[in-house]
Amino acid sequence: MEMKPWNLMFFVLVLFWGFRIEASFIPADNYLIACGSSRNVTFQGRTFVPDSGHSSLSLKSGNSFVVGSNSSVPSPIYQSARVFSGIASYEFDIKREGRHWIRLYFYPKSGQNLTSAPITVVTDDFVLLDNFTFENYNSSFLFKEYAINVTSDSLTLTFIPSNGSVSFVNGIEVVSIPDTVLPDQALGLNPSAPISGLSEFAMETVYRLNMGGPLVTAENDTLGRKWENDLKYLHVNSSALNVTVNPASIKYTVSVTPETAPNSVYATAEVMGDANVASMNFNVTWVFPVDPNFRYFVRAHFCDIVSQSLNTLVFNLYINDDLAVASLDLSTLTGDLNVPYYKDFISNSSVESDTLTVSIGPDSMADITNGTINGLEIMKLSNDAGSLDGLSSVKNLIPRSSSKKSKIGIIIGCVVGAVVAVALIGLCYCYMAARRSETTQQGHSWLPLPLYGNSLTMTKNSTISQRSGTASCISLASSNLGRFFSFQEILDATNKFDESLLLGVGGFGRVYKGTLEDGTKVAVKRGNPRSEQGIAEFRTEIEMLSKLRHRHLVSLIGHCDERSEMILVYEYMANGPLRSHLYGTDLPPLSWKQRLEICIGAARGLHYLHTGAAQSIIHRDVKTTNILLDENFVAKVADFGLSKTGPALDQTHVSTAVKGSFGYLDPEYFRRQQLTEKSDVYSFGVVLMEVLCTRPALNPVLPREQVNIAEWAMNWQKKGMLDQIMDSNLVGKVNPASLKKYGETAEKCLAEYGVDRPSMGDVLWNLEYALQLEETSSALMEPDDNSTNHIPAIQLTPMEPFNNSVSMIDGGNSGTDDDAEDAATSAVFSQIVNPRGR
Repeated sequence: MEMKPWNLMFFVLVLFWGFRIEASFIPADNYLIACGSSRNVTFQGRTFVPDSGHSSLSLKSGNSFVVGSNSSVPSPIYQSARVFSGIASYEFDIKREGRHWIRLYFYPKSGQNLTSAPITVVTDDFVLLDNFTFENYNSSFLFKEYAINVTSDSLTLTFIPSNGSVSFVNGIEVVSIPDTVLPDQALGLNPSAPISGLSEFAMETVYRLNMGGPLVTAENDTLGRKWENDLKYLHVNSSALNVTVNPASIKYTVSVTPETAPNSVYATAEVMGDANVASMNFNVTWVFPVDPNFRYFVRAHFCDIVSQSLNTLVFNLYINDDLAVASLDLSTLTGDLNVPYYKDFISNSSVESDTLTVSIGPDSMADITNGTINGLEIMKLSNDAGSLDGLSSVKNLIPRSSSKKSKIGIIIGCVVGAVVAVALIGLCYCYMAARRSETTQQGHSWLPLPLYGNSLTMTKNSTISQRSGTASCISLASSNLGRFFSFQEILDATNKFDESLLLGVGGFGRVYKGTLEDGTKVAVKRGNPRSEQGIAEFRTEIEMLSKLRHRHLVSLIGHCDERSEMILVYEYMANGPLRSHLYGTDLPPLSWKQRLEICIGAARGLHYLHTGAAQSIIHRDVKTTNILLDENFVAKVADFGLSKTGPALDQTHVSTAVKGSFGYLDPEYFRRQQLTEKSDVYSFGVVLMEVLCTRPALNPVLPREQVNIAEWAMNWQKKGMLDQIMDSNLVGKVNPASLKKYGETAEKCLAEYGVDRPSMGDVLWNLEYALQLEETSSALMEPDDNSTNHIPAIQLTPMEPFNNSVSMIDGGNSGTDDDAEDAATSAVFSQIVNPRGR
């Protein structure tokens, strides 16, 4: 059958488009250089070209010669080498800035014995090798792989001979890396906090493993990487079993692609060889020798190819002695089986030895005690000197004369760049100002929330930008977002986001201490636009704070929405998180009365969330770091990024994905994914035990029965011996009746099923009762009487905590009646919150 021309063209286009969809990443820069060779060399399925006569590569060396080998070599790339008797450099034209692989090949027996030749290699900014020799090296050849962020239109590799010797190289690769492969942020361990700015570091690949699978060579990897088998790094060979599935069954996503790791890596895995071991902490462990003077980027690859159904595999990941991920449930994160997932960390070597260990182990709360891992990458980060090998910097290794010209060029480039940048900033500012004036009736684009308003719907109390003349992004009838801050005011308050003023880091971004012009101390939360999770939490926090006002909830003072920034300004809590007063710092211990008052304050805030509005609000992340203390140690609940509106009147729960912090997570919510106010009650029960025992909610280094504070403390409470595990600073200073009531309250909060737990109102009443028992006992003349039956009648104030303090969310009244507070509590609860900025 004859095909018409237009049909043929359509057919060709379809084929071409289909090819483009399936094609792998095509690097903008792809230099494969066979140094010293006179002809092309085929190696690992790729063609390496000679280093002489390359149009986009210049070799600057007046003292070099070529050697070749007629004997057998490990690979064709080692057949020839270029030897330098003086400083020499390769300069590569870079078409696209960003991360690039730099791969170097060395073989000292190419034509002559170069075993004793010291090899020093530097880039424009980083030291890759410093005086390396093969004399004490246990291999006949050397392959090195680095990831360098190139920020100019050229990259220079310089080889520096030393001690009157020579230097040499056999092969070089300079290849672009997709932007999504190596991140700019990872989770730091010990302490656990996000670390940003990784693009400023050079990385060296130290280990790249295909767990449970065979060697994956560069030909079978989309980015030319090599993945070796993990067996020789296993601490106990019999501790792991191999699992394999068809690579075609791997379901890649937008965030995890074949560039992240090939499907042959995700299609194999190591799983626990014996799930029923005596020690539940470190079941399968890999040990890696490393240089203790550096930090390491660790990427763990996961893909649940083990389970037959969702939510049946939950395990822990440890790096060294740190719990990197607790209760990792892959199917909750990916939504399906056979879907790849990875997690990035920054860690040091082990304190005890020059090693880095990675372990998987079962989670104590999981139904199936098993663990799995599919791949592992460990990359060394450059140190403060910009080196990956030793302490010398580039400027110390390259003589000043040889780099003088480049320095002059850099200076000129910086000046020109600065002038251009200032001009662009000015143009952008004028454009943004013009745009603001044109969009008076519209909200800003930084937070597309359903709370938008405009100047026609705003009352006289609404927030108006005095500088732009436009309505604030979120306009509410009661000026809930408070004062509008210009970005310059934020910069002045935080000293341009001075890192010395950093209070904390979360998924949303960073929190800084600030000082306003009038001397008011504030906390400034700056959203991170690159964090999708952070933006979602940021939106939720604004939605919640726009509805809430209570003495025991951290208050919002104002916001800034200039320059595409997402910034919220809160009242400053001078004494920081509750946890820092319990353990991990050298702060003085809290008295029993202080602890009770703090718990009561937090309970009041949570009770208000649950009952103070037409529809309850569930915090979903109650923990000691989210209970903040002001200068008078008044407790206030903070961080509403995970909060969720509670069930309607005709519902019993909200069905939602499990979120929260492990150790505080309601087990019933975890199992059934059904959220209620009682989930907050369980978390608060964990807080009560943490306050009493002054130890973390989860501590995996403790014996198995002590890892989870809820289980451990409940066992002692049921024995009536809670005093045996409480903070040693409280021994002999707590009224037994008060402690008994406190322990009973915590026990009820930690009931396995939500229906058996009290409401936050009941918890609040019992804690106030425990406080009154403590205060009354202090005034009695019978300190040895431990029975509450002999204590004179205690006048408890009837609990109507919110009859006079309900927030009228839609009616413009967002205050509480401080005079209605329970008179039985300490004077610390009579402190009135400074209304400035509301």
